[in-house]
Amino acid sequence: MRVSEITEFLEHAYGVLNEVYFESSLPPVVITVQSSPKAYGHYTTWDAWRQDEKGYREINLGAESLNRPIEFTIATLIHEMVHHYCAMAGIKDTSRGGTYHNKKFKAEAEKRGLVIGYDSRIGHSPTSPSEGLIAFIEGQGWTGIDLSRTGWYGVSGGAEGGSGGDPDGGAETGKKKSNVRKYLCPSCGCSVRATKEVHIGCLDCDCPMELVEK
Repeated sequence: MRVSEITEFLEHAYGVLNEVYFESSLPPVVITVQSSPKAYGHYTTWDAWRQDEKGYREINLGAESLNRPIEFTIATLIHEMVHHYCAMAGIKDTSRGGTYHNKKFKAEAEKRGLVIGYDSRIGHSPTSPSEGLIAFIEGQGWTGIDLSRTGWYGVSGGAEGGSGGDPDGGAETGKKKSNVRKYLCPSCGCSVRATKEVHIGCLDCDCPMELVEK
């Protein structure tokens, strides 16, 4: 399977999901598949692409996590489409530079076949497919993607992405970094410290640890 085939499938899925779950209200976006080891996907709240003086937002699906079960890949796509819907409708669905998902996001997402959990760092962001969405995907005959980008030590991507100018949904603090850096597992909360920037993971949760900005 080629990346172009994956992108073509995701564009097709976007069109179907837009019609079924958003009443065809969403304008076109550019769907990309790029490295995103910290998140399963992201949405840009600005026109990241331009053609013939017309701007387009971007939805990216993390290349490291494409080979998850198809229902979770589609759930991530809908997650980012909800960000797109909220942006178009003037609904403020995130804060903290696009990383913290509020109850407005949760409400819109749960209208569209998603089950939304809660994490104190990123809010109402953890996403999984509802039974109804799983049945819909099976009815479409959509199958899993058997290609993904190998990340560090072969570990796939992490949490759901945010929205904003930064593809990771975050923002620089502007503070000078100390020599000691803290890394946190997004799943179990286990933390370690290092004196330099490193790529480190939690073996219990099989996911990369994230640098905690000061």
